Amino acid sequence: MSLDTSPLFRPLRIKGKTLRNRIVMPPMAVCRGLNTPEAVEWYGRRARGGAALVVVEATSIARFGFDLTAANLRPLVSAIHDGGALAAIQLFPTVRARQATPEDLSLTEIDVLVQRYRMAAGICAAAGFDAIEPHGAHGYLLNQFFSPDTNRRTDAYGGTTDRRMRLATEIIEAIRPSCGASMFVMYRHTPVGRGYGIEESVALASRLINAGVEMLDLSPSSRNAPGDLAVPFSALGVPVVAVNELDVPERAVEAITLGRAHLVAVGRGLIADPDWPIKVQEGRFSEIIACTRCDGCHDDLRWNRPVTCRQWPAESA
Repeated sequence: MSLDTSPLFRPLRIKGKTLRNRIVMPPMAVCRGLNTPEAVEWYGRRARGGAALVVVEATSIARFGFDLTAANLRPLVSAIHDGGALAAIQLFPTVRARQATPEDLSLTEIDVLVQRYRMAAGICAAAGFDAIEPHGAHGYLLNQFFSPDTNRRTDAYGGTTDRRMRLATEIIEAIRPSCGASMFVMYRHTPVGRGYGIEESVALASRLINAGVEMLDLSPSSRNAPGDLAVPFSALGVPVVAVNELDVPERAVEAITLGRAHLVAVGRGLIADPDWPIKVQEGRFSEIIACTRCDGCHDDLRWNRPVTCRQWPAESA
C-alpha cells in the first residue's frame, strides 16, 4: 500500500503540552481495573505503541476519594507517560447505585453530581493526569439532559435548549478551577442524537468552550465520510477528535488531511494491535493485526471478562 501517513504524525500543542501525533486511544472499558498491575500494563502498552493521548476508560465519579485516590492512580499515569503519551481519564456521571434519568434527580442530587465532578477533577490533577473528559455522549445521563426526548424536566434544567445545556455547563465551570494551569478539559458528545441535531450540538459545544472545554471528542461520525460530523465543530477554536472505524489508515489520513478533525480516535484497532501507530508511521501495513469487527472484545465486556482480541496470536491470548 502506498499511503502518505505524515499528516497523522504531526505534533499538536495544547495547554503547553505536546501530543506527538494525532492518534488518540479513546476510553474503552477493559475489565482490568485502574490501579491494578494489569491495568497499568494495558494502558502503558498502548502508550508504548505510539498513541499520543491515552484516555482511560469511563470511571464513576462516585469512586474518587474512596477506592480511587491520587496516590493509587499515579502508577497508571506514570506508565502512560513513560510510554510517551499524555494521560486522560473519562469521568462517568453517577448519582445513585442504579442508573438515573433527568426527571429522577432532585436539585440536591444535581448539586451532588456537580460537586463529585469537582472532587474527581482535583484528584485526577493531583495524580498527574493531563486531561479529564466528562462523558456526555451515547445516551448516558449528561446526554439525556441535553436531549429533548429524554429530558422531561420543567425547571431550570429542562425545556429550552439553554436549560438543557445547563448541567453540562455547570460541571465544566466546577471542574475547570480544579484542573490547574496545565491540565486540559475534554468533553465527549454525540453530534446527532435523540431529538437534536448538529445545530444544537454546535451551540452546546460553543457554550462548553466558553466555560472551559479545550478539546471536543465527538462520537461517532459517519461510516461514509471519515470524520464528517466533526466538520462543523472544527471551526470553534479547539482541537476536535473524530471517531468511527478510523483504525483503517486511509480513513484516518482522510479525516486529518481534509481538515474534518484535528485528531483521530483508534479504539478497537488499539485493542487488536497496540503497535498500530508505529506500524502505520513506518508503512508496515501488512504487519498490523487488524480489527475484523467480530465483536469478541465486546462479548468479553458483557461477561465482565478482561477484554481480549480474537485476532491475537495464540501466544498473546
